[in-house]
Amino acid sequence: MRKRFKLLTPIVGGLACNARCPFCVAGMTPENGVTGKAQAPDLNAFAKVCAFAKTHHCDSLLLTSKGEPTLWPEQVLQYLKIQRAFDFKSVELQTNGIPIADRKIVTSQHLRQWREYGLKLIAISVVHYDAERNRQTYLPHRQAYIDLPALIAHLHSFGYAVRLAVVMLRGEIDSSAELQKMMDFARLNRVEQLTIRPVNKPDTSRDDEITSFVAANYLPDSAKAEIQAYLETAGTLVERLPWGGSVYDVGGQNVCLTNSLTKADENEDVGRQLIFLPDGRVSDDWQKEGVSLEAFAQAQKHQSNQ
Repeated sequence: MRKRFKLLTPIVGGLACNARCPFCVAGMTPENGVTGKAQAPDLNAFAKVCAFAKTHHCDSLLLTSKGEPTLWPEQVLQYLKIQRAFDFKSVELQTNGIPIADRKIVTSQHLRQWREYGLKLIAISVVHYDAERNRQTYLPHRQAYIDLPALIAHLHSFGYAVRLAVVMLRGEIDSSAELQKMMDFARLNRVEQLTIRPVNKPDTSRDDEITSFVAANYLPDSAKAEIQAYLETAGTLVERLPWGGSVYDVGGQNVCLTNSLTKADENEDVGRQLIFLPDGRVSDDWQKEGVSLEAFAQAQKHQSNQ
């Protein structure tokens, strides 16, 4: 049986980032040839990977980075121009939102062009509804956090849907009571989607400091169970995702409880992600180096024949 993939994830730019997240996943996983200085992506290879993804029932594309993707707005546009020919149902961008909010690197022209070439949703990483709590996590080197409500309104004005992607930490969004306040913030600002995921780490990490932070700020199993029980009781189940995530409607607010992208399961018929590295390699796991599309396709064919 041919394996299906839920999500195609091209990597934009390099390792550079303007935030200081103490739980940085990119800092824990292998660099896989991505450096601080972004290389030009192999767009011909990307087009082939888009075609491969579509033949494997992949309808969603998420632009992300090992750093902060919006530091390279022209590269975002390059990817969007290629993918448009493949008619992905969902085309999204994951960002900390800072370069868009600052309106220096990402301009209104960029936002118009991205929308024109098919970008539909922008997901903003946060840890809290409180600006100061977000500042302490993402921008401890600055006096103030971005104006998140203004950023959401700005994106809406260009026709984008917005997702708030909440990393749940001990002492932050770590209970149903805090989740309800997070949902109140989302409703107030007309946020279309809210995703919550407990902070996590890969099986092996190349950064002991980040790993130690994650270990100290894990959500206890009891907290995760309490949050899930609340969603099951207060919400209406909309969808169960193949890798264990669940989407609920809670009083009109879309909420997805999921886990971090860490490890591929080769025994599953539905793969969570197909990762495209700028030099043309592909992988299904952030901890793998990646191989050529031809080698990847051959390995998939071998697995399906077993």
